Parts: sequence; C-alpha cells; structure tokens
Amino acid sequence: MVGAYRFERVKTGERVSKYPLDRVALLTREKAGADVRQQAELGQKVGESVCLARDLINTPPNELYPAALAEVAAKTCKESGLACTVLDHAAIKRKGMHLLDAVGRGSAHPPCFVHMKYRPPDKRKLKRLVFVGKGLTFDSGGLCTKPAQGMEEMKGDMGGAANVIALMAAVAALRPAAEIHGLLACAENMPGGNAYRPGDIFGSLDGKKVEIINTDAEGRLALADALAYGRELEPDLLLDNATLTGACVVALGPTVSGWFSNRPELGDSLRRAAEQAGEQIWQLPLVDDLRETLKSDWADIKHVGDRWGGSITAALFLQEFVGDVPWIHMDIAGPSLASKAYDIYPKGGTGHGVLTYLRLIDDFVHVEPAAGAGARGSGDAAS
Repeated sequence: MVGAYRFERVKTGERVSKYPLDRVALLTREKAGADVRQQAELGQKVGESVCLARDLINTPPNELYPAALAEVAAKTCKESGLACTVLDHAAIKRKGMHLLDAVGRGSAHPPCFVHMKYRPPDKRKLKRLVFVGKGLTFDSGGLCTKPAQGMEEMKGDMGGAANVIALMAAVAALRPAAEIHGLLACAENMPGGNAYRPGDIFGSLDGKKVEIINTDAEGRLALADALAYGRELEPDLLLDNATLTGACVVALGPTVSGWFSNRPELGDSLRRAAEQAGEQIWQLPLVDDLRETLKSDWADIKHVGDRWGGSITAALFLQEFVGDVPWIHMDIAGPSLASKAYDIYPKGGTGHGVLTYLRLIDDFVHVEPAAGAGARGSGDAAS
C-alpha cells in the first residue's frame, strides 16, 4: 500500500500512470486461516490510512484550506464511527483560543479547530492518549513573508494534522483498548489586512499573554492553544506533531524527526515504537538555559527566541502550555515531505510518524482487543 502510492488525482490524459498496482498476492507456507486474512485486511487499512495523510499533504492549497481539512476529518470520523466536533472561527474566539485566531485572521479562509474521538464500548477505566496536529494548510509567512523559492512546499505545513487524521482512521480499524483523541489546529497564514503583526500581544487559552516576534513562527502559536485544550482532557499522554522548524532539518537532515519530552521514561517506548515502525527519530534536549531568550519586556512570554537552537526554543515555548501532563513534541519538518523518493516513501507527502504513533499506542497501553469489538467508537460523528 505505502510503497506503490502515487498521487495522480489532478493529472489528466497521458500523464496518468499506465500501470498502477492493481493486486498483490501474499504467499504463505500453510493455508491461510481467518486470522491471517484478518491481519492482511488490517494491514491494508493501516496502509490506506498512511496514504490518506499523503493525499492530504499533496493536495493543492487552493483545494485544501482550513474548513476543507476539517471536512475531511469529519468525513473520516463519520465513516469510521468516531465522534467529531468542529469549532468554527467564532467558536474559537468564544473558547478563548486567541493565538489560533491570530494566526488565521489574515486569510480569506478562517481558522477552525477539530476534536476527533475514539473510545471503545468498554466500561473499564482506559488510558487516555491525545494526539495534536499542526494544520497550517498554507504558510506564506504572514507579514514576515517567506522567500518565493520553495514556498510551494508550504502546502505541506499541515503534515501534522494529516498524520492525526490518518492515525484516527487506523485506530478505528485496529480498535485498541484505549481512549484516543485527535486535535487539529487548522489555519492559513496569509498577509491580509487583518493579519497579525510583529509586536502584537495576544492572550491564549492557557491564559498567558504572548508577544509576537515573527509571524512566520505561527505553528507554535496554533499548537499552544491546541495543547492547552488537550491538557484539559487530563490525558496519560499528550503528543503533538508538527512541521515546526527548519532548525530541526538543519540539525538532523531531511529524513529524521526530532523529539522532545518532559518525561524521560517515555523515551524507551517512543524509540522502540519508531524502530518497529521503521521510522527515524532522534531525541533533542529541552535546554533550560535557552528559556531566558523567550522572556518578554511587554508580555508573559515571547514566542520566538534567539537564532541559535531554534527547534529547542520552539519546544520550550510549547512546554509552557502543557502543564505537568506527560508530553512528547515531534518536529517532523524534515521527513514529512520528501524531495525525492526513497525507501517506502514517494516524492511529496510521506505520512512519516503515523506508524510510530500506532506502535506507541500498542506499547503505551499494552493493547488488547476492546470489549464489543464489533463497535468502533462512541458517539455520532457530527460537526
């Protein structure tokens, strides 16, 4: 499923592949029983989920704006039997998510926030895991505009949100004995007349006042409100994944994600999950000395520090909004979008991270079949 992937939905005529993969034969030493067939079917569904993330990342930004991304999430929930709540721009402001509002206010396409939920019909107390995705459907840099070269790749700045939608689709198929939440902070960062500016100060869902330094560092603002929302769910694990910093790509290259955590004991589980999934990750430190660079003269905190250690100061900023909840931050800026095909990844969106998160769920909650395995979630899908 993942190795044969091609994104050709917007190609026509002779440009479409003449020989797409149509069928795969799995050869077994013994006659395949129902359990083997079930595993093959689940493997196909997981592969399809990864390909969903790739499709979203590769979709042109004139088609995939914040509301359209939220619509895909809601449709995925409806088809999978998951619950879904979508907050529109007015609801975001009423909720007090002023940082997400600030990031998206310069665009003709307003921001939105999505809460996806899976819970099996199991009356036992279950582990609660929350996965957060940065959903910047396009990032122009805002008033601090990016250089024109390479800006077309900013359609993939919603790779974290794409991963979360894909993860929830896979979770619905695998039905772990855990409560899983997926949160998407969706916005388009544009330099419109109502765009936020360097020097602006905004409140946040957490309550902290944040001084804006660089409008091209918008992802951490959207994530801050999403993390504060996730913290209110009192999870056993809060994991955000985002195409957050170029500094992480400079440090680790284009095929490795950097990760940070406020719980050293989570490291073994995450490293094991990534190794089993075949995805490359590397731990980076939360260097407390760099926290000084986020001090503001005018507000509670600045959202950007000095030039050096950019991925670390971004993580330190996010840590301000998670409280004491067990937390992992995954900076997937490098491997989320491939400049050329390699291994099982095609050029374009990769879905890097989805398989690791699935393995992490296995390891974290010691997955066992959920009670009432025929039902895949709780609540009706609604937006």
